[in-house]
Amino acid sequence: MKYYSTNGKAPVADLRKAVVKGLAEDRGLYMPERIPALPQSFFERIQELSFTEIACTVANAFFGEDVPPEVLNRIVGETLAFDCPVVPVTDRIFSLELFHGPTLAFKDVGARFMARLLAFFTKDSGEALNVLVATSGDTGSAVANGFLGVPGIHVYVLYPKGKVSPIQESQFTTLGGNITAVEVAGSFDDCQTLVKNAFMDAELNDALHLTSANSINVARFLPQSFYFFNAYARLKALGRADRLVVCVPSGNFGNLCSALFAKRMGLPVSRFIAANNRNDVFYQYLQTGEYVPKPSIQTLANAMDVGDPSNFARIYDLYEKDWGRIRADISGAVVTDDEILATISACYKSNDYVLDPHGACGFKAISDGLRPEETGVFCETAHPAKFLSTVEKAIGSPVAIPDRLAAFLKGEKQTVPLSGSYSEFKRLLLQSAT
Repeated sequence: MKYYSTNGKAPVADLRKAVVKGLAEDRGLYMPERIPALPQSFFERIQELSFTEIACTVANAFFGEDVPPEVLNRIVGETLAFDCPVVPVTDRIFSLELFHGPTLAFKDVGARFMARLLAFFTKDSGEALNVLVATSGDTGSAVANGFLGVPGIHVYVLYPKGKVSPIQESQFTTLGGNITAVEVAGSFDDCQTLVKNAFMDAELNDALHLTSANSINVARFLPQSFYFFNAYARLKALGRADRLVVCVPSGNFGNLCSALFAKRMGLPVSRFIAANNRNDVFYQYLQTGEYVPKPSIQTLANAMDVGDPSNFARIYDLYEKDWGRIRADISGAVVTDDEILATISACYKSNDYVLDPHGACGFKAISDGLRPEETGVFCETAHPAKFLSTVEKAIGSPVAIPDRLAAFLKGEKQTVPLSGSYSEFKRLLLQSAT
């Protein structure tokens, strides 16, 4: 499989280059030259297959030409050492729980897959690899823990100071070893800009081997399609998969993008809802046809605090820049902080189900937008305990902290403060080359 840049001005790449480089030379995102359709027979019996069997089939369609089957199956098996169950919340709305991995967030799937695929591609190079990742919350912890201790790889996690939850912060600032946490005085968009500028810096790239573990990397976002296929299979087993609507809380739009790819591969989803918090750039695009990035706004659903989502470029390219086609498949919703709190409270009282702030955006959007004949599934992207004060305030009850999270809180914070200037960040990276 070959991969091209969304900006159309870089040479096509093979999978190894797309994964190891992360970003194309023209600052575009890599896209596969084709999206393979899965056979109808697969969907006819999908409810009989395990999560791992489903994921191996999907992974082989994308990566089978470039990775030996025994290696790919091992990577998938190691990635999915936990379940992503579908849980009923109301009689027509189901939660796709994506928080059962090591860091209790949906990004564990993509991060674990990417770490293993990257290790496969670089194991014989003998060259140190530096992974740069910007995070607005859960990406940093998932990537840091996915790459922790991997020989020959050093991870730099850039995060906005004071704008991630204390538990999220503890998950990537207490690890040490080959993980460096960089605390940036700015927003997530500032962190993401630093990472992108580093990839475009010829001097820096001559000195260091750089790659990204954000959802701009094809090995991060494509594997996230696995759990959308699994959600369909589990709902089909219940006889509830007809007229399926999928709602995705959206920040950098990698998760929604992977769901859209799943539909192109044949997954029977009627339509999608992109749930935004007050960072509503994509919602406004759906209304007007004009994409206008703007500075991000801090909200209770902090992982969605993105004012210029990178993966919009992939969605735009996927639909051949056709606003009407995008609107036909995707509708949008905006959920305020007050609505997040009210939704967490109401869902707990009415359904005895505890939402995290991001899942609350998804549940609110699909509750408001679901038609009578449809079945809805929304992504519950992180464990509620990661947002303890917000959730406990909303439900008026304590939330138990899982042992895995409690262990992180006992660690010692280790960070490198950064003003936000690129020159300062560049100096930090070059120190590792000496």
